[in-house]
Amino acid sequence: MIDALHEDPPRASKPTSTPTPTPPAASAGPAPGLAGPGAVPRETLRDALGLYLELHAHPELSGAEAETAERFAARLEGDGATVTRGVGGHGVVGVLRNGPGPTLMLRAELDALPIGERTGLAYASTVPGTMHACGHDLHLASAAGAFALLAAGADTWNGTLLVVGQPAEETLEGAGAMLADGLYERFGTPGTVLAQHTAPLPAGTLAHGRGGPMMAASAALDIVIHGYGGHAGTPQLTVDPVVTAAATVMRLQTVVSRETAPSDQVVLTVGSLRAGSRGNVVPDDAELGITVRATTDQALERAVAAGIRIVRAECAASGCPRDPDITVVSRSPALLPDPSATATVRAAHEREFGPHRVTDWPGSMATEDFPCFAADGVRTAYWMVGTTSPSQWRAARSAGRPVPPNHSAQFAPDVRTALPAGIAAMATAARHLFKETR
Repeated sequence: MIDALHEDPPRASKPTSTPTPTPPAASAGPAPGLAGPGAVPRETLRDALGLYLELHAHPELSGAEAETAERFAARLEGDGATVTRGVGGHGVVGVLRNGPGPTLMLRAELDALPIGERTGLAYASTVPGTMHACGHDLHLASAAGAFALLAAGADTWNGTLLVVGQPAEETLEGAGAMLADGLYERFGTPGTVLAQHTAPLPAGTLAHGRGGPMMAASAALDIVIHGYGGHAGTPQLTVDPVVTAAATVMRLQTVVSRETAPSDQVVLTVGSLRAGSRGNVVPDDAELGITVRATTDQALERAVAAGIRIVRAECAASGCPRDPDITVVSRSPALLPDPSATATVRAAHEREFGPHRVTDWPGSMATEDFPCFAADGVRTAYWMVGTTSPSQWRAARSAGRPVPPNHSAQFAPDVRTALPAGIAAMATAARHLFKETR
């Protein structure tokens, strides 16, 4: 591991009753010429770690990432970027022009999740009910560290480097908002956009897609079922939206089991159901929050149409006084990185990290709005960064449970290994793409 991460890290705000773990003894530091994470300079790593700890301790939800954006912007400015704030919301764009050449963009996300942290970390979230449970803090720190490396080594590449802190990824709105606010028109259209994402893989390893979608296409729908409320003791005088909602939830399960071909990958989840406030009152309305995911846009369209049909039909069967309100909150296409850019980046990663630390990613039904950046012929490259330490693997196995994944209240990347890997992976990919596209 890297020397700097074995020293006492900068301390984020934390309850005084939380014990601070004792760091391992320092090593001799990176050897001259060492490739991969071991080549990240101590000062760069220390700065990135400080940013990570601050971000993790002070998470902000989608659309409210003002302080997160400012911390990220200040870090980029400190390393020589010309920074613009407030792009597409709280979006940050850092620019470094280094002579004639291609334009590349590094993207990381600003927002956290409405989850109460239960990791027990000394630098755990200080914001009740909010945490970086998806690794966006690690993405930001890695991108900032990679920018610092590229800025310091400007004699190794030519062109224009854009570094983007994107808001509202968790709601699948931020990428589109930044593009609508003139991201490419104002700062230059990149030839390739790079991004990486944490995953419950061994810390220090990377994983690339193998041809199919790395993440699913998705749609999120908000549904309001309108009933007719009244007294719980006279249900015959009401149209109970709770019963209609319950029937709808159960019938929606048939979209996958009976309306989707077994060869298609589709997931439909009712993630929220809200209705009423007292047991003796039949409410007027019930609200459902639904996500539909599929590996192809066609399968997604069929599943969404089937879901909407079922919602309307159940409301009609219950005699609801009016049609349901159905709002498509967000849509995102499947994540299909460019094959040529992926081949270049994977080859670079295998040279820098060693082929034994670069593996295949089978794809997942998680969703990203990153594919939106692939407009007008822009290439994308995307890979996963492992975050799980050997001790985390052993603890999970001995307890007979999986490693806490992304979006878990116990999600805790092994930052000492994952952060230098994320910095090195991003910087390596950018350097090789600059050389490839000269």
